[in-house]
Amino acid sequence: MTVRRLEPDDWELWRDVRLRSLAEAPDAFGSTLEREQGFAEDDWRLRLESPAVVVELDGRAVACGAAFSPAPGRAMVVAMWVEPSHRGRGLSRAVLDPLVAWARDQGLTVELGVAPGNTAARSAYLSYGFTPTGRTHPLREGSACVCDVLELSPEA
Repeated sequence: MTVRRLEPDDWELWRDVRLRSLAEAPDAFGSTLEREQGFAEDDWRLRLESPAVVVELDGRAVACGAAFSPAPGRAMVVAMWVEPSHRGRGLSRAVLDPLVAWARDQGLTVELGVAPGNTAARSAYLSYGFTPTGRTHPLREGSACVCDVLELSPEA
């Protein structure tokens, strides 16, 4: 297993794994496959100016995630995905570790959103040390799905 932090020149790899994730789990993300299929190279490169990682097994990306700072003092983990055939093997932890390290190095509080029905992801996040905040946000504009906001405890 190799965990790679991506740079803007890795935009094609990020595009490929991101589009696979959106196709496989369309109701898990704040974006859509249709929207991101329309991105140009510059859009993909811009996304990699904030931390993004992939986990590779046998040279193939099978998990991904990213983070950014939406507000002072806050880091948001986004785009978390593990290929279905590789779930339950701890790959979400391998993705989260470098993203959380980046946020902690910046002195940021880490949070993420998870759909109530996504029990596997919720379980992985709770196991990692995230706790429910009681806050919610829409999955995306126009969606009836509401995500629960989880926050990583400072001790985790």
